[in-house]
Amino acid sequence: MNQVPNEAIRLLRDVDANMVPSGDEVKLLAGNLVRITQALGGNYTILINGNMVQISAANADALGIEIEENSESEEPKGDIEQQIWDQLKTCYDPEIPINIFELGLIYGLDISDMNEGKSVNIKMTLTAPGCGMGPMIAGEVERKVQAVEGVEEVLVELVWEPQWNRDMMSEAAQLELGMF
Repeated sequence: MNQVPNEAIRLLRDVDANMVPSGDEVKLLAGNLVRITQALGGNYTILINGNMVQISAANADALGIEIEENSESEEPKGDIEQQIWDQLKTCYDPEIPINIFELGLIYGLDISDMNEGKSVNIKMTLTAPGCGMGPMIAGEVERKVQAVEGVEEVLVELVWEPQWNRDMMSEAAQLELGMF
C-alpha cells in the first residue's frame, strides 16, 4: 500500500523513530495519527502532534507501506566510484527534500585498496553543526556505501571546516528549493 505525502494515516504498530532535528529516539504507538511529509531515500519523515520524526525504511510497514525488495536483476552502473556516488545520492536530510550530494554536504571521497576489497573514506558535513540527525545521516551513508559490491570498509567522518553554506548546493538543488 503506497501512501500519498501529507495523507493522514494511523500507525499499524508501535514503531521506533527519531525526532527531527534533535535525533532523540522515541517510540510511536499503534493507532497514532501521522502525516507523511517526505518519503525519500527509503526513509519517511512524518508529522505527529506537531512534531517531525523520521521512520527508517525497515519500519515502513508501521505506516502501511510495503518494503520493496531490491531487484537482483539490476546491474550496478559504472565503476565502484560511480556506484558509491550513486548511493550517496540516495541519502537525504530528513528536513530537506534534496539529497546530501546535491546539498553539497560531501566534502571528500577517498577509495583505497584492501586485501579483499576497497576501503572508502568519506568526509561530510551537515547544514548545521548542532544537528542531532548527524549520526543517523552518517550511519545511513555508511550502510548504503557498505552495500556496494567490492566495498570492504567504510569510514564516515563528520567535519565542520569549511562551514557549510547555501552556496555549496548544486544549481539543481537551489532551483528545487526556489533559491534562484
